[in-house]
Amino acid sequence: SRCASRCRTLSNPAASRPPTLYILSAPSGGGKSSLARALAGRSENIVTSVSHTTRPQRPGETDGVDYFFVDPAQFEQMVKDDGFLEHAEVFGHRYGTSRHAVEKAIKSDQSVLLDIDWQGAQQVRAAFKEAVSVYIFPPSVEVLAQRLADRGRETPEQISARLDEAASEMSHYGEYDHILVNSEFDQALDELEALIHRGEPPQSGRGFDVAALVDCAKSVRLKTSETANL
Repeated sequence: SRCASRCRTLSNPAASRPPTLYILSAPSGGGKSSLARALAGRSENIVTSVSHTTRPQRPGETDGVDYFFVDPAQFEQMVKDDGFLEHAEVFGHRYGTSRHAVEKAIKSDQSVLLDIDWQGAQQVRAAFKEAVSVYIFPPSVEVLAQRLADRGRETPEQISARLDEAASEMSHYGEYDHILVNSEFDQALDELEALIHRGEPPQSGRGFDVAALVDCAKSVRLKTSETANL
């Protein structure tokens, strides 16, 4: 399909780097959280940043491991105290990354993976010029929709909302240093590890038609909107 066609890449060669910040962004269901956890699990020098959030804790989640769950008043106080490296509101809930925790990890010679959206990525890049940013794409909108359905925690209406938001989120790919296509999880994981350890840009981004995928997502958004107005 046109959504799966490929034409170009934004990735450029980069030299190996000392421990730093790695920004990982993707539409919901793109796999950035799973990739970050898996990579941190197989490297002592890579850690994931645990965000603070005001959203409700889901079954199976552990406070302090998956997120630090706080109420809106606590979150707002941390904002006033400049306690966040970045913070943003996503789907009606607030998320933020502890400034102290990130700085402490880097000083301990550990690279930090920041699993954040494009809004947070803009804030981090402004604060840390040496940060390396990666946007993770699904191979197609159809695959993204199936992954959201397979998670089993969203209703069809919520999946439609996620796909609607994906079109807007993916349009910010030009702000990132690299693109990575998560077609096969193990391959995507190897590419991300090669970028961090050896400075090798993701090969899956070479020839990927980002513009066509974004246009396809916008088309889905338009159809969803038209259906809702019937």
